[in-house]
Amino acid sequence: MVSTVRQRAIQKARHILQQNPLYLDTETTGLGPTDEIIEIALMDDNEQILFQSFVRPSQSIPPSTTAIHGITNAMVQNAPPWPILWQQIRGIMQNRLIAIYNADFDIRMMRQSMTRYRQSWNETISTECIMRLYAAYRGEWDNQRMSYRFISLIKPENNAESLCPMLIGQSQI
Repeated sequence: MVSTVRQRAIQKARHILQQNPLYLDTETTGLGPTDEIIEIALMDDNEQILFQSFVRPSQSIPPSTTAIHGITNAMVQNAPPWPILWQQIRGIMQNRLIAIYNADFDIRMMRQSMTRYRQSWNETISTECIMRLYAAYRGEWDNQRMSYRFISLIKPENNAESLCPMLIGQSQI
C-alpha cells in the first residue's frame, strides 16, 4: 500500500507535469553567501535546451569547487556576466513554472549573483522544488531536520545541462 505522503507527492508531481514546467539547474563558485552562478541551463519537459551558458563570475572559481563540477576559470573567462544573461533568462522563465532540484539554493544564487554586481533582485519566480517533492516521495524521515531526508543527486557529467533531464525523470515519479 502506498503511504498517504507518497501518494500526495505523486499527485503533486502529476499536477506539476500538467503545467509543462521548465527545469533549471546551476553550477556555482561555491555554497556560501558571496558565491555566484557560473553555469545555468533551462530545459523544457521534452528535454529541449532553451538556454545554456557559462557565466563569467566577478570572482575566481576556487580549485576545490572546480574539482566538484569541472568548470575552470578559463572556461568562463569569455562568458557574459550574470546581469547580461539574466535579461535573456528572465524572458524565458516569465509566466512559467520552474522546477528546480533544491530551489531555495538556486534562487538564492540568482539573487546573490545580482548582488555581486550591485543590482537589486525584485523577482517573483514560480518554482517547485523537486528535491523536497522527491524527499516526500521516498518518505525517509530525518529526525535532526524534522523533515523528509533530502537526497543528493549524482550528476553524470557534473554540469547544469546534464542535470536537467535527470530533473525531468525525478518529477515523473
